[in-house]
Amino acid sequence: MKSSSILAQLHPALISSLELLPRHVPVALVTRHSIREQPKNRFAGYDVPLTAEGVELAKEWGRCLDRPIAAFHSSPVERCVKTAEAMAEGAGIELPVATHPSLVEPGSYVVDLPVAGPYFMKLGPLAFARKHLKNQVRGVLSPEQGARQLLQHFENSLTQPGTLSVHVTHDTILASFIYFLCRESDIEEAHWPWMLEGAFLWFEEGSVNWLWRGETGSLLLKHLSG
Repeated sequence: MKSSSILAQLHPALISSLELLPRHVPVALVTRHSIREQPKNRFAGYDVPLTAEGVELAKEWGRCLDRPIAAFHSSPVERCVKTAEAMAEGAGIELPVATHPSLVEPGSYVVDLPVAGPYFMKLGPLAFARKHLKNQVRGVLSPEQGARQLLQHFENSLTQPGTLSVHVTHDTILASFIYFLCRESDIEEAHWPWMLEGAFLWFEEGSVNWLWRGETGSLLLKHLSG
């Protein structure tokens, strides 16, 4: 498949967002994994792998990244690790993929799986995320607590100005995180992160700044309770 054809499967705002990023600070890319196989039911267990197309898409996206990549971080789930490895191959670099518990559940928002897990299975990902963003889920960190934990991980991963750190995670984590920052809780199917869609983050003057679907936002970190 030609690169232009496979890249059409990325969210339309993703590639053009690269031109909007600052060059004087390090940037983090927080992304969902690439295209995976379809699960037998509506829930994709952690054993569901990437498709061959998903690997190629991650390679092509890696080729598009137009700044030095300083690090790859990933959920320990194989499809996330393989996404990071394929992006590195596409970018033409050799870097280890560091797995991190903040990029997977339980570990990111979920603190009591026996409580939160059955509720997730009952509602499904979108309805669960919507409830979570409204602080209506037990067994999880609040959206603010989870975002604060993730922001600390992302900021600590940044290195030299002009570089990019990549963090591969899952749709529910990315959705809860970015829509908390955007102050949106009534999310619908159209809000849901695409395969390999990501948010760009950078930190300046006590604020976290982000670029999501071509739109920028900013939040003073002191406004997040300690």
